[in-house]
Amino acid sequence: MIIAALFVLNCVLCTIRADPSADGDHALAWRPVSSLADDLPDLNVGALIRDDAEATARASADFGNVSVDVDVAAAVFYPSCPDDIAALLRASSARPSPFPVSARGCGHSIRGQASAPGGVVVDMPSLGRLAGGSVTRLSVSVDGRYIDAGGEQLWVDVLHACLAHGLTPRSWTDYLHLTVGGTLSNAGISGQAFRHGPQISNVQELDVITGLGETVTCSKEKEANLFDAVLGGLGQFGVITRARIPLVPAPARARWVRLLYTDAAALTKDQERLIDVDVEIGTGALAGIMDYVEGSVLADQGLAGSWRSSFFSEADAARVATLAEEAGGVLYCLEGALYYGGAAGSERDVDKKLDVLLGELRYERGFGFVQDVSYAGFLDRVRDGELKLRAASLWEVPHPWLNLFLPRSHVLDFAAGVFHGILRRGTTGAMGPVLIYPMNRNRWDGEASAVFPEEEEVFYTVGILRSSVPASSDGGQLLRRLDEQNEEIMRFCEEAEIACVQYLPYYAGQSGWEKKHFGPNKWARFVERKRKYDPKAILSRGQRIFTASLA
Repeated sequence: MIIAALFVLNCVLCTIRADPSADGDHALAWRPVSSLADDLPDLNVGALIRDDAEATARASADFGNVSVDVDVAAAVFYPSCPDDIAALLRASSARPSPFPVSARGCGHSIRGQASAPGGVVVDMPSLGRLAGGSVTRLSVSVDGRYIDAGGEQLWVDVLHACLAHGLTPRSWTDYLHLTVGGTLSNAGISGQAFRHGPQISNVQELDVITGLGETVTCSKEKEANLFDAVLGGLGQFGVITRARIPLVPAPARARWVRLLYTDAAALTKDQERLIDVDVEIGTGALAGIMDYVEGSVLADQGLAGSWRSSFFSEADAARVATLAEEAGGVLYCLEGALYYGGAAGSERDVDKKLDVLLGELRYERGFGFVQDVSYAGFLDRVRDGELKLRAASLWEVPHPWLNLFLPRSHVLDFAAGVFHGILRRGTTGAMGPVLIYPMNRNRWDGEASAVFPEEEEVFYTVGILRSSVPASSDGGQLLRRLDEQNEEIMRFCEEAEIACVQYLPYYAGQSGWEKKHFGPNKWARFVERKRKYDPKAILSRGQRIFTASLA
């Protein structure tokens, strides 16, 4: 609980220290000429600022629990309203040597991307708490078919606020306990993206506070360049304080399906048949029949399930293990859902669709598993797994995740080299799902800042979402092996000329971002936008993209 949330601003801050040895791409700390204590008490905002070790350590940690070479924040800022954030950014911008500022929602980054080394972390959830409760930061317009959601709001709360009116957003992430501003700063993907695009393709309007401390309402029709920059912009151009999300009538239930395959080619062919939703090119009875399409790789100890959900009975798990052994240790799972009830079709309709699916798809007969769940329960399915892992003290462990976008033409090369090769070696004790599913490129907006493969009509996302045991229990050996495997996977892609790009990316310095992530054209646009909206490189220094002022 936040202590003394309405305390005055004269909480004394320690003098900020910079690492004098830092230089080049690793110069993440700025060089202050005076203490923040000289400036922050004069901001005239009703916010609490803390600089004690407990607060700064907590704000500098994240879900990854992976040690990175960055300093902790000097202070944590608890805003009561968006104007507080604007005042903070104006104060930083006015200094001869601005201090870094990063917005932190749930801290679900992996390698310190939401940190503010030596600077100030903005605790975004305070906007809801200190403003008198989250209700005031979620507003559904039934007539307008949209919801205005504070950037600090959780998607699970967005879901329930909308369902109360029989409405729902169209595009989701697999895990709903993330903030609206956090996912929109990346892309926000899940099994609905093949049809509706990522979450950043499903936004009507934003309120953004730029690195200059200016509050701007933007959309495709107004301040479009800022709107496009912020969506997928990794927090580099502004802090999202409000998003207007379009809504559609909500279904009531989901028919949730998992089908097992012994062959990557059969899986991916079926997935691509299912996502072929364009009328002019859609073919066959399966085109667009599912509302959600994903897939995963089941190998060794991960055969029967993962932290994402429990699906197989003990008897089924034994059969699956036997099938995996016969297949050489690796199985593939197509995961899908068909919505019905409410504004969707009837149960009879979904039964007919399911019969078509089970007859047409090329999964291993006898290894199709179906559950019937509520629509809300399906969307929030990962939460059950999280609670189980928390109860077993296995949630707050290192998560050296690697997420990639791959061109369709190389997905089978990747499967052979990585799923049947690299991932089978030397990581006993690792746990967590490995996801693989396709998306349609034309559902993504090339004007947004998010980077994705543009050479082919279909590209795949691969999420290697493994967890390590706590580092203290094995001296960090498993974590080091997992990190080494991630590096090996990236080398494999380079040597095999697989033009992959990281999603939720991490690079040690600017050169990696420029050469490996953006490429020359997109990098030039990214820099131009940075120079316009955050010229002093105040925002999101933890991403390690910009380490010095561009002004």
